Amino acid sequence: MRHLAADRLARAKALVALYPQPRSALIPLCHLAQEQDGWLRPEAMSEIAELVGVTAAEVQGTATFYDMLHTEPVGTYVVSVCTNIACLLGGAQELLEHAESALGLRAGGTTPDGVFTLEESECLADCDRTPCVQVNHRYVGAQSAESFDRLLGDLRAGKLSDTVPAHGTLVRVQRTVGLVADRAAVAAERGAMAEAQAAQAARAPAPAGGGA
Repeated sequence: MRHLAADRLARAKALVALYPQPRSALIPLCHLAQEQDGWLRPEAMSEIAELVGVTAAEVQGTATFYDMLHTEPVGTYVVSVCTNIACLLGGAQELLEHAESALGLRAGGTTPDGVFTLEESECLADCDRTPCVQVNHRYVGAQSAESFDRLLGDLRAGKLSDTVPAHGTLVRVQRTVGLVADRAAVAAERGAMAEAQAAQAARAPAPAGGGA
């Protein structure tokens, strides 16, 4: 029985077709499945494995390597507070403590209603606006305790749905274009490179033998 909904399964097959090798679509398919469920369910990872020709363990191993992919349930909104040095100097530790108090949890936890997951992040790459905060990988600007409380209220009320979709939606534009290069030309170039590497290895001097 299929786990991916019919429309997403069609999108998954279209994504696989964009790549010369099906396994190259593994990460895009993980994002597609996460868009459906909010996180990567075991059933989804098994189906992805089938689509790209790898094992479910390989899909899980890949997913657990990336912070943007979750193999356990998270909230509708994943709130990330940067605590790298620049943000610490801008009050990130105090903001994180306020966020924990406001949400009634510790960083890494999810509210009982499943709306918010709070994360402490090493760096969110917005160092000129500290302390930096993201919600579902969307920048929401430097935050103070007061603005953070307003942010939570706006998210709960759905006021930011145009800019901050539910967790799992990485982009709202569907990719429809694969490699621009001709596949036959790519294959020929790869063959020529392999031949050149083999010829170079053949010309390499043999290692000096040891004495008797």
